[in-house]
Amino acid sequence: MLKNKTKSSIGVFDSGLGGLTVLKHLLEKLPPYDYLYLGDTARVPYGGHSQEVIYRYTKEAMDFLFSQGCRLVILACNTASSQALRRLQQEYLPEKYPDRRILGVIIPLAEYASKSNNIGVIGTRATIASKAYEHEIKKLNPQASVVSNSAPLLVPLIEEGLAGSDVTNKLLKKYLRPLKIKKIKTLILGCTHYSFLLKDIRRIMGNNCRVPDPGEIVANSLKNYLIKHNNLVSAHKKPGSRHFYLSDKPENFIKLGERFLGQKIDNWKIISL
Repeated sequence: MLKNKTKSSIGVFDSGLGGLTVLKHLLEKLPPYDYLYLGDTARVPYGGHSQEVIYRYTKEAMDFLFSQGCRLVILACNTASSQALRRLQQEYLPEKYPDRRILGVIIPLAEYASKSNNIGVIGTRATIASKAYEHEIKKLNPQASVVSNSAPLLVPLIEEGLAGSDVTNKLLKKYLRPLKIKKIKTLILGCTHYSFLLKDIRRIMGNNCRVPDPGEIVANSLKNYLIKHNNLVSAHKKPGSRHFYLSDKPENFIKLGERFLGQKIDNWKIISL
C-alpha cells in the first residue's frame, strides 16, 4: 500500500493502464524525479464520453494530483489531451494554479509525424473526432496527408489483459486496413493504451511504415522541456519515488502494470475523484 506522498512531483494521468507506456520511458530517461501516477480505472475508457464529461473527469484528476504536490502533470491520455487540455491551460490553471503546468501528448507526436507527408492516426472516437492530430500536423506541414481511423474496442480489451490475443489481433487488422490501403508511411498511435500492442501493430503495418513508440517521443519532449524549465520540479541525485493512485479495480492494473514495467507496484492506493 501507499506510503508517504512526495512533494514537487511529476504527475502522470491516464484513464487506466495506457499512461504506463509513457511512465516507463520517463523512468528510463528521467529517473531522478518523483512520479505520481493516477489511473481513473473506475471510469475507463474516456473515449466514448462527451467533451464536457471528459473535461470534468480530467479536471478532477488535476485537482487531486496538484493537491498531492505535483507541479507538472503529463496528460498521458490522448482523449484528455484532445478534449480537455486547451481549456485546462487557458481557464483552469490561470484561475486555480498559475504556477503549475499541464502538458499533453499530442504536440510531441504531431511534431514527429509532420516530417512525413503520408500519415495515419488511430485513436479513440473522441480523439479522432477532435481532429487534433490533423490540425497540429498540418500547422507544421501543410502538404501532409493525414488519414485517421477510430479503434474504440482496443482500450477495453487491453484493460482486460487481452493484448496479443486472437480477438485483439483480428480487430487490429480491421482497424488498420484502411490505413494500409492508403499506403501510409508513418502511423501515430493516438492512444497511449495502443503501445501495449506496438509489436503486433508494427508487424501488421509492415516494414514500409514507421510506427514510433509514443512513450519514447513524449519522454524525450519532457526531457527538453525540463532543461528549459529546470526550476519547475526538483531532481534528486538518485532515482526518485514512485506512487500509484487508482480510482477502482487495482487487481488488473497491478498485474498488467508490473508485467509491463518489469517491476513491483506496491506503493499504491485507491482514491475517490
